[in-house]
Amino acid sequence: MARYALWNNKGGVGKSFLTFSLACEYAIAHPDEEVLVLDLCPQANITEMLFGGKDAAPAAIDALYSGRPRRSIGGYFEARLTSPFIALPSVEDFVCRPFQINPNLPTNIALVAGDNLLELLSEAMRQASQMALPNDAWPKVMRWLLDLVKTFTESSTSTDVTTFVDCNPSFSIYTQVALCSAEHLIVPFTADDSSRRGIENVFALLYGIAASDLQGYARLSFSSRANEEKLDLPRLHTFVSNRATMYKKEPSSAFQAKSAPIRAVVQQALFTGKRHFANHRTVEELFAQMPDYHSVAVVASSEGCPLSKLKSGHHEIDGKVVQVNQNAISQYTKAIAKLVQRV
Repeated sequence: MARYALWNNKGGVGKSFLTFSLACEYAIAHPDEEVLVLDLCPQANITEMLFGGKDAAPAAIDALYSGRPRRSIGGYFEARLTSPFIALPSVEDFVCRPFQINPNLPTNIALVAGDNLLELLSEAMRQASQMALPNDAWPKVMRWLLDLVKTFTESSTSTDVTTFVDCNPSFSIYTQVALCSAEHLIVPFTADDSSRRGIENVFALLYGIAASDLQGYARLSFSSRANEEKLDLPRLHTFVSNRATMYKKEPSSAFQAKSAPIRAVVQQALFTGKRHFANHRTVEELFAQMPDYHSVAVVASSEGCPLSKLKSGHHEIDGKVVQVNQNAISQYTKAIAKLVQRV
């Protein structure tokens, strides 16, 4: 029951498309397993991709929201709020099968859809976690999503269940609950200073690792409470350099220069808190590269098509014709396949 969360405290790093590609290619490579995708973003971006993009997704998502109970992550959290400290006996009401709407997908992907209701529920969730009784109210709420994964896994007839959680950039309570459901953390980033600051916040918010002048604040953070309550937090698995500018099949010198400060931040965190990392011997083993093939990502996400099934040629997106060449598809697919082998 491997469980992966994808998160960076900075938005716009290509996290949702990476989650989509990773989940799809993993499902194709492991047809005997079920792949459970949990969309913890109010914008429901990965849900939209899995439902086939902008043409097919809106009606399908609205149909989930109109169900009773609401067939989404928002509906699941609503159900938990009525009895916050007792796990639901079944979660099938909140799980859908995207291949029934999008035939591009493998049949072994299950989805709990994203929902803009998350923002409205966050205050109620916070209040539930702060109840005086039971004494373990906070960790029980933090384990809500882990409860869902465990209940789904117990009812699955497949050989195994692998979970991918697409997390919202903000460190809101539903993001905290999402991260507590995972055992491994994949951090996508782009080569810029804002990504570096986002990764610094990942270390500070989740693990209490911060520069000396901020250490006092970091120790008062979520990480301290999680440690006190004996919550298992995900261990840092891979930092994925997204949209890498390539030259002769290697990252360009300019890209490497912009990535160097991020690697330095990771190196320092590895030195400071090695227990928070997965079993990697060197900082280089923590990194993976995704090439910058923007048209491939636009077409694949707009059509809800896994990279390995994407066809070269002309594609019509929002009334415009987009050309995708086979070399770009192959390079991106190979990079995702390497990442699949790591999980």
